[in-house]
Amino acid sequence: MTEKEDKKVTNRRFYKAEQEATFADAQEGTIQTQNPAYRLAFQDTEFLLRDELRPVRFQLELLKTEMLLEEANIGSTMVMYGSARIPAPDQCDDVLARAKTDEEKKVAERLVAKAKYYEEARKLARLASQCSVVEKGMRQFVVCSGGGPSIMEAANRGASEVGAESLGLNIVLPHEQAPNLFVTPRLSFQFHYFALRKMHFLLRARAVAVFPGGFGTFDEFFELLTLIQTGKMKPLPILLYGKEFWERVVNFEALAEEGVINAADLKLFHWCETAEEGWKVVQKFYDLDCC
Repeated sequence: MTEKEDKKVTNRRFYKAEQEATFADAQEGTIQTQNPAYRLAFQDTEFLLRDELRPVRFQLELLKTEMLLEEANIGSTMVMYGSARIPAPDQCDDVLARAKTDEEKKVAERLVAKAKYYEEARKLARLASQCSVVEKGMRQFVVCSGGGPSIMEAANRGASEVGAESLGLNIVLPHEQAPNLFVTPRLSFQFHYFALRKMHFLLRARAVAVFPGGFGTFDEFFELLTLIQTGKMKPLPILLYGKEFWERVVNFEALAEEGVINAADLKLFHWCETAEEGWKVVQKFYDLDCC
C-alpha cells in the first residue's frame, strides 16, 4: 500500500487475516515459533479439531456453504432425494450379472425395476433447470442433490445436460464417498455433520422430489414431513415418486387410522410417477408459467 493510499479514510487500519498469516509464516524459526502453541489459532488444525471446538466447526460448516451459495446468486433449490443403489438403465445388465444366489437375483431384479426412476429424476432436473426463474437477481429452483451416485447422479446429470449448474451436498463417510462427476465443482460441498447438511438441504428448498430409497432417504423425507406437520416449516411441494414402492414399505393410511397422524397429513405430499407430472405440481403451487 502506498503512502497516499494509506491516508485514505476509507482504507482499513488492520491487516486481513490472510495477510497476518503470511507474516506469521515468514517468521524466523526458533524453538518457540516451532511449538504448536505459537500457531495462529485459525491456522492450527489440531486445535480446531478438538472436541471443545465443535460449536465453532458447526458455525464454519454452516457459514462456508451459505456464503458460497450467496456469492453464486442461488436463491432457491429443487432438492432431490433418493437411493444410492438404483442403477442407471445402462448399468442394469451388470447389476443382474453380479447376482449369484437366488436371493441376490431377486434383489437385483427389484433394483433394476426401479431404474426408470433414474431417468425420471434426470428429466425432472432438466425441467427445473430449464425454467430459469430469476427473482431479485437470484436464481431459483437450482437442482440440489446429495452429490452421490444413482438418483443423486441423475439429478446433477439432468441439470448438466441443459447447461445448468447444480449443487451436491456430500457427506464424509467411513467408506469411500466422492461427488458424482455431474456436480458443478464450485457448488460441490463436503460435510462432516449430518445436521448441517440437512439444514442446507432445506434452507433454500422450494420443492422436494423424493424417489425410492433406504434409511437416508427415509430420514430426509420424514424429517421434512415433520417440519411441515409441526409448523416449523411452511408447506412446499413434496413429490413422492414410486407409489408401489412406498406403499409396500410404509403403510401411510395405517398411521392415520391409528390416530398417530391426522388424515390431512397424507396430503402433505403428492404421488408422482413422471417428471412432467411432478413439475406440473410445482408450477401450480407457485403459479409458474415458464416451461
